[in-house]
Amino acid sequence: MTPFSKSLAAVSLALGAALASPAAAQVNGRVATVDTSGAIIGTEALKTAYEQVNTTYQAQIDTAQAKRQELSNVLQPFDTNNNGNLDESELPAVQASTQLATIQRLEGEINGLTEQVADARIFAVEQILAQYAAALEEVADQQQIQMILPVGSVQFARREADITQAITTALNTKVPSVSVVPPQGYRRSQQGTAIFQDIQQRLIAARLRAAQEAQQGNPQAPAGR
Repeated sequence: MTPFSKSLAAVSLALGAALASPAAAQVNGRVATVDTSGAIIGTEALKTAYEQVNTTYQAQIDTAQAKRQELSNVLQPFDTNNNGNLDESELPAVQASTQLATIQRLEGEINGLTEQVADARIFAVEQILAQYAAALEEVADQQQIQMILPVGSVQFARREADITQAITTALNTKVPSVSVVPPQGYRRSQQGTAIFQDIQQRLIAARLRAAQEAQQGNPQAPAGR
């Protein structure tokens, strides 16, 4: 079990005990909250790593995009209702088509390319995550915190209880940079993958919000621009 998993287990046990017994919920000292994904997103190491991935894996990204377009062209005739998606009623025609082998080949190639890029990003996340428990302990010692809870498990907390930014600052010192080239035989960790997926969802949501805000600010601008 890694130090990070130990810290999460400790938090889970502490939270379970607090919910089980009102007496156990009394903590002699400060209680804080932290957003783990948010702390990692804010690090300079992750920001730089994502930029490096876009450069280092530019060929894979471009090739995957070209193959997506090729796949879209192959699938377009099967989209009989022209809604931009293949509905369940349209799938039998795809499965019976002579193009099925081409479709499966393209899907496999796209998955292989995107997995290479995802591995690079997950590897970067894992290197930062490896120092997360140490950063958590450091901030707890500095601020004399007795218990730290995941922000998502707390029904109410004052803004000053959130130490996410402090954790990001500690991580910036402990992990100023990371590699985006996984070693041979690299295998993703479950924790790293889960944090990465959460980060990806947040980044996508942030881009959508930014696009919507830009569209609202300029109603005449073409959608998706």
